[in-house]
Amino acid sequence: MIYKACIPCAGTGSRLGSLTKNINKSLISIANRPALSHIIEKFPLPTIIVIALGYKGDLVEEFLKHCYPKRQFIFVQVSKYDGPGSGLGLSLLACKSYLQEPFVFVSCDTLVEEKIPSPRLNWMGYANVTNLYPYRTLDISADRVTCIRQKGEGEAKLQKAYIGLAGVKDYQHFWEAMEQGGEAAIRDGETYGMRSLLPFNVAAHKFNWCDTGNKEALVMTRKRFHKSDDPIILEKASEKIWFVGTKVVKFSVDKEFIRNRIKRAKELEGFVPAVIGVGRNMYSYMKVEGKILSNAITLPLFERLLTCCTDLWKVKTLTKTQESAFQQICLSFYRDKTLKRVDQFYKTFNRVDSRVVINGLETNELQALLNMVDWKWLAKGLPGRFHGDLHLENILWLEKEQKFIFLDWRQDFGGELSTGDIYYDLAKLLHGLIVSHELIANECYSINWQEESIVFDFYRKHILVRCEEYFYKWLFRSGFDVRKVKLLTSLIYLNIAALHHEPYSLLLFALGKQMLAEVLEKTSA
Repeated sequence: MIYKACIPCAGTGSRLGSLTKNINKSLISIANRPALSHIIEKFPLPTIIVIALGYKGDLVEEFLKHCYPKRQFIFVQVSKYDGPGSGLGLSLLACKSYLQEPFVFVSCDTLVEEKIPSPRLNWMGYANVTNLYPYRTLDISADRVTCIRQKGEGEAKLQKAYIGLAGVKDYQHFWEAMEQGGEAAIRDGETYGMRSLLPFNVAAHKFNWCDTGNKEALVMTRKRFHKSDDPIILEKASEKIWFVGTKVVKFSVDKEFIRNRIKRAKELEGFVPAVIGVGRNMYSYMKVEGKILSNAITLPLFERLLTCCTDLWKVKTLTKTQESAFQQICLSFYRDKTLKRVDQFYKTFNRVDSRVVINGLETNELQALLNMVDWKWLAKGLPGRFHGDLHLENILWLEKEQKFIFLDWRQDFGGELSTGDIYYDLAKLLHGLIVSHELIANECYSINWQEESIVFDFYRKHILVRCEEYFYKWLFRSGFDVRKVKLLTSLIYLNIAALHHEPYSLLLFALGKQMLAEVLEKTSA
C-alpha cells in the first residue's frame, strides 16, 4: 500500500531547553544521526512524507533535501508555531490539503524499533511506561482503543501511554473533527481527530518506544541507541556531525563556516575526503571506511602519522609585509580570542577569576597568568598549510590503503583559508594525546570546583601517554619549540572550555589554567 506520512516539525522543542537553541528538535542527534533520520527511514521509499515546518524549518528542509534526494517530501510552512494560538493541531491543519487520503501520523520526537504499519485501518501506538503522568493515555480492550485520555489522567494498571504514532484510514472524519474542534483541536493535535474515529474502530499497536521530547527521556534514548563502535563525538551547540547512509554530514549554524570549510577542502585535497554535497548550513562527503586513530594507535603508527603530517604542513615563505600581517593574525587568534572565550566561560558557568589551588598547585588569577605570556613571541608562528583541529578523533587510518585521512578540518585560521600556524596543529595534536574523547564520553573523569580549591582527575590511555613522551622528543629533534606547543595547548583547553557542557567544561578550564601556570612557572624559574 502506497500512502503518505505526516511528521510535524514546527514546534520550538522548549522542553529540551538549550539543546534546541540552534536547531529544530527533530535534528537532535541520536547515535550520530538526527532523530528525524531514524523516523524517515522507517517508511518505504515510495511514501510521500508531509513535513510541517516552523521553528528552524529551513534547517529541517535543507537536511532532508541534502540527505534523502530520492525521497519525496512536501514541506508546509506553519504560520504560527509559538505562543498563544499555536499548537500541534494548527500544524496538522496546515497539512490538511496534502493528506486527503489514508496517512500515518508520527511525532518528530517518537522513535520505535518495530516496523510502522500502513494506514489500512485506523490504529494508535502505545507503549508500557511506568510513569504515565507526562503522556496522554489509552484505554484498551481486546486490542482496540476505547478511550483517549488527557495527560495526567492515566492510571498505570488501567491505561497505556500513547506515543504520538497513529494510522488514519478514515481521514474524512478525522479532518472534519479537526476543523470543528476549535481551540481544543489546536491544543490536543491528532488525538482530537482520533477520538472521532473511535466509533469506527481504532486498533491498538504496541511498540518498543523511545522518546526524545524531554531531557530525561533523551538521555535514555541515546543510551539505548548507542553502539560500542560508534564514533566518539563531543557535541557542540552550534555544530553537528551526522552519519546518514553512506554520507558524513557536517552542520553549522554559521553559513560562512560552511562556505570556508568547502573552500579549504580544495586546499587540503588528498588529505581530506572530497566534498560531494553542498548546502547553506551543511556539506557532505562519502563515508570513508577506516579506523579512528584513537582506537588504532600504536607507537609505530604515531611515528608514521608525524611523517604524514610533515607532508601536510607545507611551510610557506612570506614577504616581510605578509609575515607582519600573519603575526598580527596569530596575535588576535591566540590572545584576543582567548580573552573572549575566557569571559564567555565565566558568564556561561557563573565562575569568577581568582587565586586558587589546583591539584595542590597554588595558581594566580588567570588574568595575571595571561599577562605573563609573551604574546609577541607566541605570535611568531610557522606559516603553512594546516588542518586546524588535528587530534586523533579527526584522523582515520585506512589499513588496506596504508594511509591517513584527516576529518573535520578547521574552516579558517583567523580568517585566512590557506595559511595558518603549524604550531597550532602541533598543539591540537598534543591536546588530544592528553585528553581522550572516548574516556571523556564514558565519564572517566572527576572535577570538584570549590571557591579556593579545584581538584580534578581523568583517566588516560597508556598508549597515548607513550605517544606524548615520544612527541616531545620528536618536536625537539625536528627543531620545534616544545614550550610554545605546551603553552598553546593550555590556551586551547581554556578556549574550548566555554564550548562544552558542564562538568566537562570545568575540567577543561582547570586543566588549561594548571598547565598554563606550570609552563610559565618553569619559564620564570
